[in-house]
Amino acid sequence: MSIWVTLEMEVAKGKFGELEPFLAERLPAVRGFDGALSVTVYYDEETRSLLIAEEWLSKAHHASYIQAISENGVMAQLVSFMTAPPKVQYFKRLVI
Repeated sequence: MSIWVTLEMEVAKGKFGELEPFLAERLPAVRGFDGALSVTVYYDEETRSLLIAEEWLSKAHHASYIQAISENGVMAQLVSFMTAPPKVQYFKRLVI
């Protein structure tokens, strides 16, 4: 069964104009990464809150992705647009 991952963060003031093309350029690579099933981005202009909701085959697949973007510098680039590192949470779907 797949898992859902959320990344919540606050975009630094004045940075969304740079962040949007950064995400548009890099999201195809996320979606093509082994084990990625879906990625959706939500943004609240009033609070500058960004939510990335991802579905992965497993937590291990997501961990491999995080390791890859940490090593190639993409995670550092993403964090440079934020006020703090993202809050990452993992969820299992309950069939009830």
